[in-house]
Amino acid sequence: EKSGAVLQEVAVKGLNGLIRKLSPETDRIVEITLAGNTVMHHLLLQLPVRQLGLAPYRPSTVKALDIKARNLGITSAPGAYVHVLPNVGGFIGGDHVAMILATGIHATDRTVLGLDIGTNTEIVLSHRGKLTSTSCASGPAFEGGHITHGIDAKPGAIERLKIKNTDQVEFQTIDNLPPLGLCGSGILDAVAEFCRTGIINRQGKLESVPGVRKTGTKREFLLVPAEQTGTGKDITLTQQDIHEVQLAKAAIRTGIDLLFEEVKIDWEEIEDVIIAGGFGSSMNPASGLAIGIVPPFKNQQFKVTGHAAGAGSRLCLISRAERTRAQEVARNINYLELMTHPQFHSRFARAMFFKNFT
Repeated sequence: EKSGAVLQEVAVKGLNGLIRKLSPETDRIVEITLAGNTVMHHLLLQLPVRQLGLAPYRPSTVKALDIKARNLGITSAPGAYVHVLPNVGGFIGGDHVAMILATGIHATDRTVLGLDIGTNTEIVLSHRGKLTSTSCASGPAFEGGHITHGIDAKPGAIERLKIKNTDQVEFQTIDNLPPLGLCGSGILDAVAEFCRTGIINRQGKLESVPGVRKTGTKREFLLVPAEQTGTGKDITLTQQDIHEVQLAKAAIRTGIDLLFEEVKIDWEEIEDVIIAGGFGSSMNPASGLAIGIVPPFKNQQFKVTGHAAGAGSRLCLISRAERTRAQEVARNINYLELMTHPQFHSRFARAMFFKNFT
């Protein structure tokens, strides 16, 4: 209980800092909407979280809530209210509902797959007007986390990468500055290029080809030598880094495949693929196809959006009708729980291979 109060205090402090940056005149703020994952939702509202870590991972509440900002300690005008978007399940929160609202997935007759890729990846499938969603723990690799030279998508981050003749590396950095490391899209491009050029095999193991070297006990591929970087150090991708990407892509692919199985459709029936989120807005879909994050869709099927969860939250900020719609969306989603799915582990093991499964 004490640690929960500490975490709530940290969350509120972070929110208040953001609010002051957005609007220094905080006494003019009369309405706030918040959308986040279920754990952050519960911590902020000081709801019990213990059950979220135990099967069947049920939230304390899934309803949308309106709470006085002062009761949460959030800086705003006197009498201001915070509207918190509804949750769907233990691993799917209001941010997923907001993404669906912003992209219109809930209002289409087409068969659409939506992915919000991050440390936790939410996936939604719309088929014949019905929504089915799941969530997978894809880890932080596509956001630069747990990667030796992984960094945020900031100036100097390698965001695009191509390899010629296994050891000629061409790259593009954000703002064209000397490279400091790889952000998510650059990491994805690098591993896709490793697949394409045979630098790694199906198991993800680095082959003995030019560019691959052993440093101490680890094997790695030299992407950018020290003299060309902004740090004065080599930028490499190690065998462990590749394994982190494998884990991430296997989690996402398993989620997609089990969603298709749940709804009883084949991947060929998908008409549109919507990629949302910070990483999603910068990723090269061709690289995602190359390593098998998704089935072998056609490039023209991909529709890349920005921060759709933020856009959905803004809709709910200014429209009561959208708030009602958000509750309808959350209530009507069929939630597929992967953690307890009997086929999860066998499908995950299969998805670790670097190839597309048809």
